[in-house]
Amino acid sequence: METQPLAAPAPFVIGLGRSGTTLLRLMLDAHSHLAIPAETHFIPFLLAEPPRDGAECVARLRAMPNWGDFDLSGTGFETRLRALEPFTLATAVRLFFASYAARQGKPRWGDKTPPYVEQVAAIGALLPEAHFVHLVRDGRDVALSYRDKWFGPGADLVAAARLWRGRILEARAQATRLEPGRYLELKFEDLIAAPERKLRQVCAFLDLPFEPGMLDYHQRAESRLSELGDRRDTEGRVAVPRAQRLSIHANTTRPPDPAQSGKWRTGLTAAEVALFEREAGDVLTALGYTRAEA
Repeated sequence: METQPLAAPAPFVIGLGRSGTTLLRLMLDAHSHLAIPAETHFIPFLLAEPPRDGAECVARLRAMPNWGDFDLSGTGFETRLRALEPFTLATAVRLFFASYAARQGKPRWGDKTPPYVEQVAAIGALLPEAHFVHLVRDGRDVALSYRDKWFGPGADLVAAARLWRGRILEARAQATRLEPGRYLELKFEDLIAAPERKLRQVCAFLDLPFEPGMLDYHQRAESRLSELGDRRDTEGRVAVPRAQRLSIHANTTRPPDPAQSGKWRTGLTAAEVALFEREAGDVLTALGYTRAEA
């Protein structure tokens, strides 16, 4: 069962972590026609070594450490995937998303997996309906946000600057391999300063009518995020507890707050800002951010 015709654009929200991708996911997911699950992560692994049939695909998906985030019980997803004939990876991926959307009672689906920023061309070729919304944020704020997190570069400012710069340049390079009209770059700062105006822009890009309820995403954010479970390793042991995973999304349970922009001005020292700008100042400038050392 595919509830979404190929002509309907499927949003893929991408960007470096700590850039507001969960916020945008929840805003879009608040639309009555669109369901976006927790981060999937599995598409690159399936692309690198495509399953031979539906049964192998089911086994590979169930082995993913985050598979517990997607409650597809009662949808018949695994049964239909095993019976898929002829089997193609594109059809299998669509079946996953369509099953998830159907469980939410919605006809259209999307994805929010930040690392797919490095898979734009490959996913775009696999799924012609994929439309990429690349959310970018001032890299100095991203580096500050990473500082106390268990993932990413942590407090290594040089690593954070290089990661931020590299991911943005990679996404832009890969976007040139897409047909026109399938890639939209959006600033986090603009989204939180003028959420309705920017959401209307995103909706137009996705051929989706804007709904005022999208601005009330925070009223159901806690419920939507409750899907997240413990992250487990390959041995089934808890690698990241559920509470820790939920803690990084606390801001999404509140309305957009422009104060989340520019926190680096007080959170980083002048020396730290200078270090970041030496590593990634060219991309800051290209994106229109003011450099402290300009």
